[in-house]
Amino acid sequence: MSEIYESNSFELFLDIYNGITINNFNNNKEKDKFEENINNLICDLNKDKRNLLWIHLDIEDSKHIEYLTSNDFKYHTCHENSILLVKRLIKDSIIPTASNHTLGVGVIVVNDKNEILLIKERYSNIGFKLPGGHIDDAELIQSAVVREVKEETGIDVEFESIMNIGHFYPHQFDKSNMYILCKANAKSSKIQINDTNEIIQCEWIDLNTYLNDENTFEYIKEIVKSSLNFSGLELKELEIFKKLNKNCELFFNKN
Repeated sequence: MSEIYESNSFELFLDIYNGITINNFNNNKEKDKFEENINNLICDLNKDKRNLLWIHLDIEDSKHIEYLTSNDFKYHTCHENSILLVKRLIKDSIIPTASNHTLGVGVIVVNDKNEILLIKERYSNIGFKLPGGHIDDAELIQSAVVREVKEETGIDVEFESIMNIGHFYPHQFDKSNMYILCKANAKSSKIQINDTNEIIQCEWIDLNTYLNDENTFEYIKEIVKSSLNFSGLELKELEIFKKLNKNCELFFNKN
């Protein structure tokens, strides 16, 4: 949000796309007052030729959903305890795409004995695979790499580089999935499965043995093979992004 938009009834923000977001309506919780003030706000915004009106509703305010949807508000983004709705104030105004994919990491860890760290999942039939899993909301890729390997294998690792990206559709919730394959360096060696609900086995396996096994899942085999001849994309910091109030991860070819 770039600036505050004046209103006597709501806390509003004007964005760079000429849209208005209702960020707080603590003084408008009652149904009749809320609806009256929304109607008045829409009239004001139409006069100002604003494009969109957004509103965040916490789960305790869900009683307002019926009124909003009956007045042409559409669902945009849903979270565990809140929902974001949007209304076009000008026909054909562009609404930014809602979240349309999930993110996951797979992690290649090879030790100094030329052994690769592999797991077997309880509900998978593809045999040994790379440790990894979902990147949590607002989590950095490098943090997800360290966390997932620790949870599934007990091994401490340090992120090294991105090696490969896979894209799958449809995936969970009928969305796309971006699978980011990373390389990490082992900082410990003792296996201790922490996520026993999901992981049933974890082993260090000779890399050549694994690659030459005809039962190895072809996709994983190709991922690992490609990592042997590619140094990957490494993290790099740029001064200009250090000034932004957000987390950034920038990846470039290794020199």
